[in-house]
Amino acid sequence: MHPRNVWQALSRPGYPLSAWPWRSAGYLLTGAVTGAVVLVGIVLSAVAGGVLALALVGLPLLLCTVLAGIPVAALERLRLRLVDPQPAPDPHVPPGDPGLRAWLTTRLRERATWREFGHALLFAGLLWPVDALALAVGLLCPLTVVATPALLAAFGEAKVLKVWLVTTWPAALGFALLGLVLLVLGAYLLGVVAGARAGLTRLLIAPREAVLGARVVELARSRVRLVDAFEAERRRIERDLHDGAQQRLVALTMTLGLARLDAPPGPLADQLAKAHGEAGTALAELRELIHGIHPKVLADYGLEAAVADAADRSAVSVDVHLELPGRLSQAVEAAAYFVVCEALANVGRHSGAGRAEVSGGHRDGRLFLLVRDDGCGGARAGAGSGLTGLADRVSVLDGRLSLSSPPGGPTLLRVEIPCEPES
Repeated sequence: MHPRNVWQALSRPGYPLSAWPWRSAGYLLTGAVTGAVVLVGIVLSAVAGGVLALALVGLPLLLCTVLAGIPVAALERLRLRLVDPQPAPDPHVPPGDPGLRAWLTTRLRERATWREFGHALLFAGLLWPVDALALAVGLLCPLTVVATPALLAAFGEAKVLKVWLVTTWPAALGFALLGLVLLVLGAYLLGVVAGARAGLTRLLIAPREAVLGARVVELARSRVRLVDAFEAERRRIERDLHDGAQQRLVALTMTLGLARLDAPPGPLADQLAKAHGEAGTALAELRELIHGIHPKVLADYGLEAAVADAADRSAVSVDVHLELPGRLSQAVEAAAYFVVCEALANVGRHSGAGRAEVSGGHRDGRLFLLVRDDGCGGARAGAGSGLTGLADRVSVLDGRLSLSSPPGGPTLLRVEIPCEPES
């Protein structure tokens, strides 16, 4: 398995002969160059902004100095790939409105902007000299020692590291061998410094909480997309059954009815009557299935009308008290409706209740639903009641489902789903 970053590569036996020392050297070299450029830019903009601040001309320069950390951090995320290919996501959020003013307002209010500005100051003041020093000690000095024989051949003598004068070939070859050893040690030094620099950079401009936050946001968005896709698929199935299979069954029922009228009394008429009855039963079952997939009253008139319709079809007398400000999102209405339907079905099958009540409303950005019955109680989620699936469905919308059902009753099912009325 290939190492995923320079730290993993350092633990491998073949590290000095791999590409990781050169990648580390490239990371440190680009860091030294970039840091020097950032230092010059920050000093110039700060000096110019301070001098011109009295005339209010320097304020844009000072603002640019603060925002300079954003492109520096973006470049650092690219450089990180040299020694740590793991993605470093951009922690900035897109502005809510278009335009430069909205962008500036969003960026100046973000913690990430000020973290990146602090990183740019640290980069310009301290980190790039460390990069340059590590590069000189770990690469340039060993290469200079290795090149001693070449310098001796070119100039007749060699001053190794400006300290030792070499004039003989045995000494030059000895220094060359020493340079190779130092080059191997320098490779490890470059890897350690580059790994530490990359870790510090990731901590400053791509902290772990930012990565986790980005993943949570993406998971929430994907969950919403899945819910929307699920509801769209339910509506498509309902529409196809209503416009396709149901219409064919209606035509078949009418055809069998006409054939039954034209057939003379006898075995054939009896078979046609039986087929006509079976077709009618199948049509009724299909209509019930379509209603269960996505009832038309819910799509056309909303949650209040759909709950009232479900209450009318319940085996137990149900009082409905819902006060909603209007239509809600399709996913929320569908989830709330099927929770009510399942709860009323459980009341009819298991509770032995004489009456039930569905109440609720919308306040503080949340839909509240309460389903209460006067039955024997003792209901539990996961005990074959189907409430576990409903709780999962509600949780997908960031909602909560709670059940209170002590032995002897009453049973109270409460649902909360965050949502806003649609305009």
